[in-house]
Amino acid sequence: MNIKEFSALLKAKAAELNDFRHRKLPILAGRTAKDHFQENFRQGGFVDGSLHPWQEAQRRKKGGKRASTKYGTLLSGRNHLFSSIKYIPGDSSVTVTNDVEYAALHNNGGQITTHPQVTPKMRKFAWAQYYQAAGITKRMKAGGKKRIAIEENLPEEALKWKRLALTTKKTLDVKATIPKRQFIGESRELNQKIENLIETNITNILNK
Repeated sequence: MNIKEFSALLKAKAAELNDFRHRKLPILAGRTAKDHFQENFRQGGFVDGSLHPWQEAQRRKKGGKRASTKYGTLLSGRNHLFSSIKYIPGDSSVTVTNDVEYAALHNNGGQITTHPQVTPKMRKFAWAQYYQAAGITKRMKAGGKKRIAIEENLPEEALKWKRLALTTKKTLDVKATIPKRQFIGESRELNQKIENLIETNITNILNK
């Protein structure tokens, strides 16, 4: 190889490295990040140095036969949060985002206030929960000794549902604390994956 051929080879390698940096790397890094963040859902926590497990969802703690109990925390039949993670490659950069309205609230945690309407369906549900919490069955007659004894010593859970069933309000003020369940953010494992990706691709370009 003479100097002219060597110079042409250097220019070709430089052009290929430049194309990798500006065009290919953002796509590869974005895809790697998306896969990494979606894996957090499968593991039920955020991986950064080690797995930081999410607080378990109340529906899973309660158990039962409802369909929702079979899905992991932050997962559902539609997997909306999971499937909405996307990456937007640019020139030498990439943005990984999730544009679901409640994504940031779950990722960072925080307070939420809602104002649901009190509907007949809600009252019916509240009565059903009241009877279950109180231990009142259909066989117990209203005014019967056993039922009266129960109603005179109701547990707080039953009283809560009874108040909801009998409320005169048309809407409720419901405040809730959403625990932090991070699924997107800085991760040492992700940084290492991207470093390995860069090193492998640069080595392949130079050795071709």
